[in-house]
Amino acid sequence: MAWFNKKSKRIEAVPPEERVVKTENVFLKCEGCEAHLFKGELEDGLQVCKHCGYHFRIGARDRLALLFDEGKFEELDAEVISIDPLKFVDSKPYSDRLKQAKDSSGLPEAIINARGTVGDHPVVAGAMDMNFIGGSMGSAVGEKVTRLIERAMGEHSALIIFSASGGARMQEGTLSLMQMAKISAALAALDEARLPFISVLTDPTTGGVTASFAMLGDIIIAEPKALIGFAGPRVIEQTIRQKLPKDFQRSEFLLDHGMIDAIVDRREMRAYVIKVLNFMMNPEIHGESDIERARRAASRINP
Repeated sequence: MAWFNKKSKRIEAVPPEERVVKTENVFLKCEGCEAHLFKGELEDGLQVCKHCGYHFRIGARDRLALLFDEGKFEELDAEVISIDPLKFVDSKPYSDRLKQAKDSSGLPEAIINARGTVGDHPVVAGAMDMNFIGGSMGSAVGEKVTRLIERAMGEHSALIIFSASGGARMQEGTLSLMQMAKISAALAALDEARLPFISVLTDPTTGGVTASFAMLGDIIIAEPKALIGFAGPRVIEQTIRQKLPKDFQRSEFLLDHGMIDAIVDRREMRAYVIKVLNFMMNPEIHGESDIERARRAASRINP
C-alpha cells in the first residue's frame, strides 16, 4: 500500500499540460485526399502530398529558393511598395490593409523580384504570394514586373515569373488595370529581343494577371490542379446559367484545350526549367546579334 501511495503522489506531481501528447502543428490534413500528413515529411516533399500529389500553396521566397542554384538569390526592387493614391476606404482604409498585409506576410509587396542563376543560366525571376492581399496586382506589382522585364533585356537574362493571384487590386482602380497594358508592352519588347519568358502558373492564377502576363509566356507551365482563369467558375455559371464541365479552369482542362504547354510537378519543376533554359538560351539560337537586338528593344522602353 505504501508503494502505491508513493506512485500516486509522483503522478499527481506532473503538471496537467505535460500529461498530454502535444500534436498541434505536427500534422496537416490534405485537401486533396484528406490524409493526415506529418508536417516535417510534407516539408521534405516540397509541400506536395505523397498520397495524391496535392500541391499545397507555398510562399514567394520559398518558390525562389527552390528555383535558383543552391537556393541562393539576390532580392531586387524591395523598395517598390504600394501607396494609397485614391485614399480608398471600404470596411477599412486601404492604407491599413497594406500595413496589415506587410505585418502578417512579412513581405514588402505581393511579388518578390530576384536575380541569380538556374542551371548556370543567368535568370531574373518574380514570385507572387497570395498572403499579400490575395496576390493582387496593383501599381507596385506592375512596376516590379516591368522592371524584371527591362532587367532581363539589359542583362541578356531569361525571365521566369511564378503567378499566384486573385487579379487586379480593386483598391487602386484604373491604376491597377493599367498595369496589364504596361507589362504586356514590355513583354512585346522582350519578345523582339528574342529572350525567353517562362510563365509558371500556380494555384490560383486569375483575373487581370491571367489576362496579361501570365498567359504571354514563350512556354507556359502549370502546377497540377491549379485554378487558372479570368472570372471564377461560380461567376461564369451565374452569368451563362449553365453547369460547367468537371475540373473546368484547372490545369489539366487547360492543357487538354491547348491553353498551356505542360503540367509539371513541383518536385520536378527546377529540373524541367533547366531543360527549357538549356534549349532557349543556346548560343546557336541566341547569338551576339540578339544581344544587340535586346539592347535596342530596351532602349525603346528607357530611351
